[in-house]
Amino acid sequence: MIVLTNDDGYNAPGIRALWEKLSQDAEVIMVAPETEQSAVGHAITLSNPLKVRKIVEAGQFMGYAVSGTPADCVKIAVTVLLEEAPELVVSGINQGGNLGTCAIYSGTVSAATEAAIMGVPAIAVSLDSFDSQDFSVAASFVSKFYPMVIQHGLPEGVSLNINVPAVSREKIKGAVITRQGKSRVIETFDKRVDPRNNTYYWLAGEMKFNEVEQGTDCEMVAENYISITPIHFDLTHFQAIATLREWNIEF
Repeated sequence: MIVLTNDDGYNAPGIRALWEKLSQDAEVIMVAPETEQSAVGHAITLSNPLKVRKIVEAGQFMGYAVSGTPADCVKIAVTVLLEEAPELVVSGINQGGNLGTCAIYSGTVSAATEAAIMGVPAIAVSLDSFDSQDFSVAASFVSKFYPMVIQHGLPEGVSLNINVPAVSREKIKGAVITRQGKSRVIETFDKRVDPRNNTYYWLAGEMKFNEVEQGTDCEMVAENYISITPIHFDLTHFQAIATLREWNIEF
């Protein structure tokens, strides 16, 4: 069984495109947020109960809508909702790329990371566009790629962050293994005033490409390659350990 989740919500066109494609050949169940949870990162719900509602459309059971975060969805799916662990968790297809440091904020990527923590192979998939609603190329790639993940498995704690250029199939140059880039969104805040004369700010910004090494996810997607980046939840910077040990820290 494959679990589908995302951070755009169970009604988002990206997850629906995956459902339509993958359910043709596999047993698929959707366990996704009730509402949009974009950029919540790896947040989990602690102070409120999680409400779970069955998704039934045209008489067909599709899965569950959860009143929580993407990580919540994976936790409750594996722990409670399913009788046995799934073969794979697929998170997406996200509306907008999760490239460079944006992957840190992504609920889509965090759902895959949570699955890896729980010992389930997982991939996160994003379409590098906030405008295009054509998820067909990304869905087609996932349908061809996911059997390889099930067949070969992934190293312990590793999930895959996949980003697909928003171009036609003919313009895709191929799929490549990449490293996470260092590009980031340069934030701006739009200052506004509400009808009661209260000031508020609306976060905006745009991605600034700042890659000095070749083969990053940002660079390859910009060149119309599908990027596949293996990621791990261990955030330790091992090269810094030796440096810090030279500090002679005392207590």
